[in-house]
Amino acid sequence: MSGFVKEFRDFAIKGNMIDLAIGVIIGAAFGAIVSSIVDDIFMPLIGLIIGGIDFSNLFIVLSNPDSVAVPSIAAAKAAGVATLNIGLFINAVVKFTIIAFVLFLVVKAINSMKREAAKEPVETTPAPTKEEVLLTEIRDALRASPPR
Repeated sequence: MSGFVKEFRDFAIKGNMIDLAIGVIIGAAFGAIVSSIVDDIFMPLIGLIIGGIDFSNLFIVLSNPDSVAVPSIAAAKAAGVATLNIGLFINAVVKFTIIAFVLFLVVKAINSMKREAAKEPVETTPAPTKEEVLLTEIRDALRASPPR
């Protein structure tokens, strides 16, 4: 059993696993921030500009057999009325667009850093000095001459 526990510990402690866990946690927090920005700032402003539309409550009634009044999505769900929630879909598209754009910027920055790192000069061996060239020629000549 201790071999299994050691193997799991080695797996969990590897850098990639920890990096992935940190990424998931930061991603969840970032998603909450984007949701708040979209729901509380962008969409109310867009709704105000368009003419006072509340996107979080923009829907079309598909089926209302009892002709129940449905002033909101919550009321429609409570009454069992089928709705097409256009506003919620628009909110989701805006959230996705913001997250995709931010990820694009992050990937672009990482690629830029990689290109800069690739441009850094690679340390090369300096050319031999005149003395080293001369000594190499003498060594080669001595090797080529027959022993006395």
